[in-house]
Amino acid sequence: MTSFDMYLWVGIGCQQGVSQLAIRRAIESVFTEYDLDLATIAGIATLDRKANEPGLLDCCRESGWFLKTYSPERLNSVMVARSSQLVSALVGTASVAEAAALCAAQTDVLLVPKQKFRLDAKSGFVTVAIAVFDRDPIC
Repeated sequence: MTSFDMYLWVGIGCQQGVSQLAIRRAIESVFTEYDLDLATIAGIATLDRKANEPGLLDCCRESGWFLKTYSPERLNSVMVARSSQLVSALVGTASVAEAAALCAAQTDVLLVPKQKFRLDAKSGFVTVAIAVFDRDPIC
């Protein structure tokens, strides 16, 4: 294990076609706001339908982050405080960012609840949530 005392799983929800820059800036914004270190990121977690999203894949590849994806059924099995019926109607699960972060970190407590971000009026929305994973992510 490194000198970090925690690893963070970042749950991401995003609209189709969101750029790598928008995703990266959303993550950086939340980490700055909550005084977190980007070096503690174990990986990104999201809905399985986002597994081939170019902006998300590029962001993970360039940052060296793992990408974990979960089915809507798995995400629906996670209790979250801020579910969305609109998201449920669109993708089949009422929570993406929060539920994915909790699944990846194998916990039921969020460090940072979902935060919505938009780079500019032309870019899509990115939702970020963070959960703590208390073991080395390589295990």
